[in-house]
Amino acid sequence: MTSLSSGTAAASQEELGSESGRRALRRVAAGVTVLTVNNDGLRHGTTVSAVVALSRTPLVVGVCLRASSTFTAMVRKAGVFSVNVLSDQQGHLARQFAAPGRGHGDAQFEGVEWTADALTGAPLIGGSLAHLACALSDCRQIGDHDLLTADVLDGEPGSGSPLLTFAGRLHPEGVPDLGASTRAGQSARTTN
Repeated sequence: MTSLSSGTAAASQEELGSESGRRALRRVAAGVTVLTVNNDGLRHGTTVSAVVALSRTPLVVGVCLRASSTFTAMVRKAGVFSVNVLSDQQGHLARQFAAPGRGHGDAQFEGVEWTADALTGAPLIGGSLAHLACALSDCRQIGDHDLLTADVLDGEPGSGSPLLTFAGRLHPEGVPDLGASTRAGQSARTTN
């Protein structure tokens, strides 16, 4: 691992984006969501694991998607979208809305139980752990992703367990122990 201290030259771009750094970031477990939008009757959904609460007052979320995605373009026009937090029973939906050749429009939602969000018009997927109605407040490209920030207009919590992604795979029954070792003299527990 490269360490930088004040007064030393900045790390090269290669060091900042190293393969080991990417592998380390894949060790951050995340909930899996399907973002949905309705833009003048054209519906679209996409699987995303990068959704985070940015602020509690006001309630704001951040969402990261591949730069210049169809979803981002549609949300920029519609101004609103919905977040469907998938349950541990919905791995098939995560795969369905992540498939590269899934097409656009209502064909994406064939075989999916959904209702329209009263605030956004976007599909709310039945059986989800939670739903959020969001209004886009900002969108900017950061590296190879777009960061959308949105005000949460309303939400509906459900019950159950979340579908998680960890180390590049879906884990409906919790995340596995990858056998990570601790360094000599360091505790596996963090204390404050």
